[in-house]
Amino acid sequence: MTPAPVPGHVVLVGMMGVGKSSLAKRIGRALDRPVLDTDAEITARTGRSIAEIFATEGEPAFRDIESTVLAELLARTEPSVIAAAGGVVLRAENRAALSRAGTVVWLRAPVEVLVDRVAGGSHRPALADDPEGTLRQMEHDREPLYAEVADLVVDTDRRFDAALADILDAVARREALIP
Repeated sequence: MTPAPVPGHVVLVGMMGVGKSSLAKRIGRALDRPVLDTDAEITARTGRSIAEIFATEGEPAFRDIESTVLAELLARTEPSVIAAAGGVVLRAENRAALSRAGTVVWLRAPVEVLVDRVAGGSHRPALADDPEGTLRQMEHDREPLYAEVADLVVDTDRRFDAALADILDAVARREALIP
């Protein structure tokens, strides 16, 4: 007799603006799982915006908080959909934790699309001076790290419905194979 599939977390990674938060909500509804967002969790726990944390404590302090939050969300036993902050892959311990998380989906979109999606957002401190140049550098630095953790790569420069269908199909297939 084949054992019933055991679901794990579905974790969305990728650059800012690829649609992690939006797609996480849709995936959560479709799979009837809670939706967790690392940035929202950080804001709720600290009572401060991401921009405030960057401005007052700097990026290293933010990355410490981010790593703690990611580890705690991944440690939850209830299978969830997690929208992970774009920079979680920068730390090796986060990449190791993601590799044990369940299904990690790397959402991608061309930089030109990302610039249009994130332009003018005051909650994105890293983009203040040169959004396109900054996003291009981030993409260059992070692409191999996203590739390292990804079980699935989905392009989100098309309709989210198509991306959603691809993700749900892949999750169903992966979780059916888990002993």
